[in-house]
Order: sequence, then structure tokens, then C-alpha cells
Amino acid sequence: MLFGKKKRRIVRLLLVEDEPLVAFDTEYFLREAEYVVVATVDRVADAIGVIDRGEEIDLVLVDISLADGNGIDVARAAHAAGVPVLFVTGECPEGGRAVAAGCLSKPYAQRDLLAAIAAIEAVLDGKPPKRLPGGFNLFVDVT
Repeated sequence: MLFGKKKRRIVRLLLVEDEPLVAFDTEYFLREAEYVVVATVDRVADAIGVIDRGEEIDLVLVDISLADGNGIDVARAAHAAGVPVLFVTGECPEGGRAVAAGCLSKPYAQRDLLAAIAAIEAVLDGKPPKRLPGGFNLFVDVT
């Protein structure tokens, strides 16, 4: 008997990161983990443009400090479009709970980012997460 992989709810990701090496590394390992990176951008305006175009996005991964503004503005736009957000930043922002599903503190191990995405996916599926990685705050509950 063959066992197939569980179908993912979160597949298509938007990365918003202004550190080029972090962005490149994150994009590479997420693609290796079989996620689709819709776009990798480094500016608030570009991220909001991708969201406003109606691009199919399952999760936005956004840093807070960006060259042209604050990642919370990206989170607000994604939230308004019904797209969940994961902050990936050095310090989780005050007020982030209102517009994001969670926050993963930098620096983080690749497996911790994957576990944070899996935890958000579990909650979106109405299930409790199997594990929460270190440095991760889950803002949403299973209701």
C-alpha cells in the first residue's frame, strides 16, 4: 500500500524581505521544500502591488523593517485581502496580532520556519498544531 503526501493548504507564498541574502536563502529552501514562491520583493509598495493584483497567495512572510516602510502595512493589505500573514522579524511588532497569524523571531532555523508554516496551516484547517518551534508566537487559535 502506498501512502501519499498530505495535500497542503499553504502552497503559494509571498516573501517580503529586504536583506538580499536572507531573501535568496529563504526562497531557495522553501522551493526545495516544494512551496511555490509567487514573488520575492523587498519593498512595501511592491508587496502591496502583488496582493492587489489578486495573485493567488496562501501565506505572506513579511519582515517588519523594510527599506520603504513598515511590514505591518503589508500585513494590513494581506489581511484585508483574506491572506494570512507570518511576520519573520527580529522583534515581533506590537499590534501585530490584529493582522497576522503569527510571528517567528530572527534568526531562525529553516526547520523552524517550516514548522511555523505547518502550525498556521493546522490552525487554518481547524486543528491544533503538532508543534510550535522556538521563537514562534502563534496569534490565532483553533475555534
